[in-house]
Amino acid sequence: QVQLVESGGGLVQAGGSLRLSCAASGRTSNNYRMGWFRQAPGKERELAASIRWSGDITYYADSVKGRFTISRDNAKNTVYLQMNSLKPEDTGVYYCAARSVVSNDYAYWGQGTQVTVSS
Repeated sequence: QVQLVESGGGLVQAGGSLRLSCAASGRTSNNYRMGWFRQAPGKERELAASIRWSGDITYYADSVKGRFTISRDNAKNTVYLQMNSLKPEDTGVYYCAARSVVSNDYAYWGQGTQVTVSS
């Protein structure tokens, strides 16, 4: 079992920055991949970025590439999402999730944190 707790959401003006944190506990290892998903009002949840605990492979959605950076601190068992140049369309609930690298399904989810970008 893996437990995930997000923090760092809030209200920011367009062009601003936020850093989200996801503290993981339980059975984490380099064989897990961590993802940041987001869900805007009325839209489906989408994968914004992901990283392997080993840190060697990252993924970014085209909509966030060049603006968001995913990273991890193994000593703190924490994954971060640095979000710069935020746009109103980045508004939504952001979820941290984890999956085994041998699975396509994210089995573990945090409770989500709200990010609101005002224009």
